[in-house]
Amino acid sequence: MTSPHLIDSEGTSMSLTRTSEGATAAPAAEHPAAVVLTESEHAQVGALADRLVGAAPAATDDLQWIREVRDASAGLPLRLLAELRAFRHDAGPDGVLLVRNLPVVAADRTLPPTPMLAGSVERTATVAAAVVTAAMLQLGEVIAFRNEKTGALVQNVVPVPGQESQQSNAGSEVLEMHVENAFHDNRPDYIGLMCVREDPSGEARLRTASVRRALPLLSEQTRGVLAEARFLTEAPPSFDGREGAAPAHPILPGAPEDPDILVDFHATHPLDGEAREAMAELREVFLRVNTAVALLPGDLAVVDNRLAVHGRSPFVPRYDGTDRWLHRVYASLDSRRNRPQRHAAGAVLD
Repeated sequence: MTSPHLIDSEGTSMSLTRTSEGATAAPAAEHPAAVVLTESEHAQVGALADRLVGAAPAATDDLQWIREVRDASAGLPLRLLAELRAFRHDAGPDGVLLVRNLPVVAADRTLPPTPMLAGSVERTATVAAAVVTAAMLQLGEVIAFRNEKTGALVQNVVPVPGQESQQSNAGSEVLEMHVENAFHDNRPDYIGLMCVREDPSGEARLRTASVRRALPLLSEQTRGVLAEARFLTEAPPSFDGREGAAPAHPILPGAPEDPDILVDFHATHPLDGEAREAMAELREVFLRVNTAVALLPGDLAVVDNRLAVHGRSPFVPRYDGTDRWLHRVYASLDSRRNRPQRHAAGAVLD
């Protein structure tokens, strides 16, 4: 499967580096290139998105529009469909799929200023919103959470004045590595992060690390402790009105030789000293194997939320309309599993 190794617009190969806090490691080993759309594929996706922007009711939270996008998503370029299907089957050693050169805005339009309001979402269909939704619908069913950003299916990830130190999508200081909504029984299986506008300073980087890379570097004792229900995870600050922690859980649930990962290094708390040491070892290993990438407009990073944690390096926002702007969309593989939490069979979970 593909892994975060890039090819620039002129076809030059660019290795990413695995980084740790305060230092840069040696360049990562060569991986297959990310999926970089050709100009004809870019135009194909753009035409599809233009049709969806004009499709009534052109509201990203309306289930009729979601049905339109689901049907239209079958018309994505065959090469992209094949990559998405392969990633759904097996997310590979890194648990991340990177797609580049997707359209962000119609050819006759310009981007508006980056939003700066807390809880920013994208309610009206745009080219970027249509593109990320179409891609995610090839991985599962798009979902949202009623207590997070008012249940919007397409959410904006933007820095917000006054929330710089918050451990959420509105912050700009170091965002700790985490599984998205790790506290929730029906957390998303995939996270789609599409870059609408890059960080003008070039400082902000998406950081990811997979349990498949980390597992061989953990001691046998640590793996055993992390597989036991000795950890509690609280809801993030973005979940309005949600308090308390989920029941005790393991950080490495599933098959011992190929486990999932369930941790938020800001919100997960060990229940005893041995668990604390094991969690600290895991964090150190993740910092050794993590990969960082500066997302550019038209980049879509899909993170397998069962196999990889993600976070963000710090940056200094300008708050002048030119700041980093991502769209975030969640996808779930099993709509029957979360049906009891979806009112009237909608896409929003309680």
